[in-house]
Parts: sequence; structure tokens; C-alpha cells
Amino acid sequence: MNYIDAADAPALRDGAIKLHGPSGFEGMRKAGRLAAECLDHLAPLVQPGVTTGDLDDAARTFILDHGALPATMGYRGYKHSLCTSINHVVCHGIPGPKPLKDGDILNIDVTVIVDGWHGDTSRMYAAGEPNRRAERLMGITYDALMLGIAAVKPGNTTGDIGHAIQSFVEGERYSVVEDFCGHGLGQLFHDSPNILHYGRPGEGEEIREGMFFTIEPMVNLGRAGVKILSDGWTAVTRDRKLTAQFEHSIGVTKDGCEIFTLSPTGLHKPYAA
Repeated sequence: MNYIDAADAPALRDGAIKLHGPSGFEGMRKAGRLAAECLDHLAPLVQPGVTTGDLDDAARTFILDHGALPATMGYRGYKHSLCTSINHVVCHGIPGPKPLKDGDILNIDVTVIVDGWHGDTSRMYAAGEPNRRAERLMGITYDALMLGIAAVKPGNTTGDIGHAIQSFVEGERYSVVEDFCGHGLGQLFHDSPNILHYGRPGEGEEIREGMFFTIEPMVNLGRAGVKILSDGWTAVTRDRKLTAQFEHSIGVTKDGCEIFTLSPTGLHKPYAA
């Protein structure tokens, strides 16, 4: 894999991994914080009877009022500011008019553009009172994310991240979705490298200081299989069992990593495993 100074890199995905300096970290801090603040803003709105369309409207207003842009609006024809994935929807759920029911769990995924930088994050929520199985699934998924993040440091590999996530999740008798992955980002929404949530230690790309990427494991209560619905976006579990996801954007530092998308109010971990 080719690594290149981000200052010399073209503004396109060309297969090279971009290495960023202090100005890039500052840009990502601002974008990541606003994305996290947007999810914090939505937290009290997630209630039975509220529609995901309502949440999308609230997010779009929040983002625009803060001088930023929703990265997903217009992306490959997508028309919304959020992805809202309920119960057995793995990812890319489309906001709509159907009200949330008591006990529903959902992932809300948002990406904002601030001064050209992308802050990408997602978090699990519950409408009303989720059951214990749903709570535990969300807790395990969050813990898997943080174990993946703990594996990030220069000299390790992307396979170390995937192995940390997969070994933990499967040890808890859940399944890791292999059809979707994390990705590089920065001044591009999706960039190199791909970050798989499964793998073997020492395999994959070498992690180097200055890399920016997301880690966003999707964990299923049942089997790992997914399918895409006819809308071309919505991915669901084949066995229709519950699924959960958490996502952070991070930057690799000299001795570990910086999480750009931590909730400033501590709402990034709503449920314990």
C-alpha cells in the first residue's frame, strides 16, 4: 500500500493512504465534535411515536444552523441527512414516516462537513424501554468498537483491529457483519484504507501516525448474513434478528489514537453489556 503526505495528495480516492499533520487533526476535531453534538441533540427526541423522518429534519436543521453540511444529502442520490436503522436493519436505513414503537432500538448515523472535513459517527438509541437482549447487544457492540480502537497504534495493522473485534464478539456468541467496513476519511467522505471488523493479527495494512479512518462494527444477535432491500440502500439481517452498530472517527497519533467523535456530554455509551 502506498502512503502519501495528505498535503501532497489529490482530492480523490486513488488507493493511497493519506497521512495528515496538525492542521488535519484540528479540522477533524471540529468536524467530529459537531457530529457528536448532533447525535447528542437527537438523544431526547428518540421516543415512541416520533418518526425517523422527524429525526432527520431535526438533524438537518441542527447541522445547517451550525454552518456545516450533511455529507449524505445528494451522495449517490441519497436524499437525507441521516441513516436510521431500526431493529433488524443493519445499516443505511432511510428516514421515513413510520413512528417508532416502545422498545425499538435504532442506529443513527450522521456525517457532517465542517470547513471541508468529514466527521462521521453513529450511535445506538432506544425508543422507550428496550428488552434485556437488546440492551446487552448494544453494550457488546460498543465494547467491540472500543476494543478495536484500543488496537490502533503505529506498527500494528488493520488486521489487529478486526481480530480484536471479531474474537470478542464471537466469544460472546454474536456475529460480526462482514459485508460492510470502516473507511479512511478526512477531506473525502470515503477514502483508503478499508477497515474490516474481522481478521487476523498482523494482516492488512500497517497503521501509521497521521492516518484518519472510521471503525464501525455491526454486530448481529443471530447469524452474520445480510441482504439489501429493493431501495438499493437498506441492509437487513437475513434471519430478521436484532443488530447493532457504533462508529467513531479516529486519527492515529504517535502512541495510539485520538477519537474525534466522542460525545461531549458522555452519551456515546447508553447501555452496559
